[in-house]
Amino acid sequence: MGFVVRSPHSSELKFRCDMVWLVGVECRRGQMSSLRAVVVASVLGCALLVGSAPASADPTDDPAAPVSPGPSDLQRWINTDIPAPALPPVVSQSSGEVPPDLAALWQAVRPAPSGDRMFDEWPDGLGGLAPGDIVEWRDVTETSAQLAMVPIQRAILLKFRTTDASGKPSFGTATVVIPAAAWTGPGDRPVLVNALPINSLGLSCTPSYAMAHGWHSNFNSGDLIPPNTAWALSRGYAVLIPDHEGPLMAYAEPMVAGHVLLDSIRAVRGMLPTEFTGSRFAITGYSGGAIASYAAAMLLDEYAPELSGVVVGAAVGGLVTDYRMVAEHFNGNMASGILLVVALAMSREHPEVLGYMNHLAQWAATSPIKDTCGATNGPLGVVGIPIDVAANISDPLRSDIADQIFARLNLTDRKSGAPLYIYHAANDIWIPRENGDGLYRDQCARGIPAVHRTEPGEHVIALFTGFPGETDWIDGRLRGEPAPSECAAPPR
Repeated sequence: MGFVVRSPHSSELKFRCDMVWLVGVECRRGQMSSLRAVVVASVLGCALLVGSAPASADPTDDPAAPVSPGPSDLQRWINTDIPAPALPPVVSQSSGEVPPDLAALWQAVRPAPSGDRMFDEWPDGLGGLAPGDIVEWRDVTETSAQLAMVPIQRAILLKFRTTDASGKPSFGTATVVIPAAAWTGPGDRPVLVNALPINSLGLSCTPSYAMAHGWHSNFNSGDLIPPNTAWALSRGYAVLIPDHEGPLMAYAEPMVAGHVLLDSIRAVRGMLPTEFTGSRFAITGYSGGAIASYAAAMLLDEYAPELSGVVVGAAVGGLVTDYRMVAEHFNGNMASGILLVVALAMSREHPEVLGYMNHLAQWAATSPIKDTCGATNGPLGVVGIPIDVAANISDPLRSDIADQIFARLNLTDRKSGAPLYIYHAANDIWIPRENGDGLYRDQCARGIPAVHRTEPGEHVIALFTGFPGETDWIDGRLRGEPAPSECAAPPR
């Protein structure tokens, strides 16, 4: 197993690349998952050092290679001098439509099993169920109590039918947590739907996996801080925590996220009707979690119209609405790792993207990178890798396939099905504040009650500085107060 990196620039560079490869093999002989990660890192470093090298020939043995637009010289060199990874034979197809020549790659880039069948196994007969119907459930009170930080009565892991990005039956998971204190307010106990910023590719990185297994090696501290779950439980509210990336861990895919979140509400109301049929549900999410909160609000009227009035509000902070703007903002700088991870995640729900990955990207996408959690994804981009290094077409963010995907991810033509609380960092270096400002102006113009706040600092700081205002607004919605609107005022 091996290859030679050919460069016209210098024999010294070729020697250095070869030595990195050989050292990686010798130090990790017999450890294939680690070896693959080393291969990816080594070859990527060489590719960036070599720069734009001319190709010796067009790749002709890659059935996934698109015809046009053509690759750059560097992309031709990558696909000529780096072999495609060996892929296991296809065992099963997806619930959607995967082109036959991409089926093996699609199978290989899916997340590895977590070891817990609730998260790993696709149920039979999903097509015969309605969205939100319960497939199975598990009591996870004992392990969830370790993380709740407030005494709880019960925690239940739910598995239910939902819908993927292409409209096909899929499944979702979520955990509902009920505080120990009795609800003494009017009506049924209200529910906070806490869309946490999962920002991950691996099945064991989800909040419900943590609630079912307790503290573990992939635990995300963002599940607890800021303490939205503990705050709501202390107020007597139940908390519903959806795994909004879906079973393929399609990070940042809004259709999947919105469907899973809305179907988790249906699942709770269906399983525990005596406790939650009359409950008010309010949704909150920041950054990656805001994608789910926003998508649920935008899809509410068309996907779950019976929940109109049940969902009394959605809070969104640090939100992406314009995927092209954010992709171009991330590309080739310290945020490029997130862009590359999101591209991989999107290929799981939109497998046609796989046809535009070069051999180097295929190595990365089938390596242990495909199971990384949020704490690892950000640092992957510290070298500022542009997405062009992973593609086999020139200017991939301005290509036809990019236009198609960005159009599918765009929900800005919709009207929210619930009042909105929008907050964004004044100096967000990750997600331009125009995303939040534009959402506020547009939804106000559509007649939706909305409040907008600009928080001091950058993206992470605003997660904390925005917490008091966000929870105060959520509290009002769950208590049944009319949603305020500041739509006559500009974003502030």
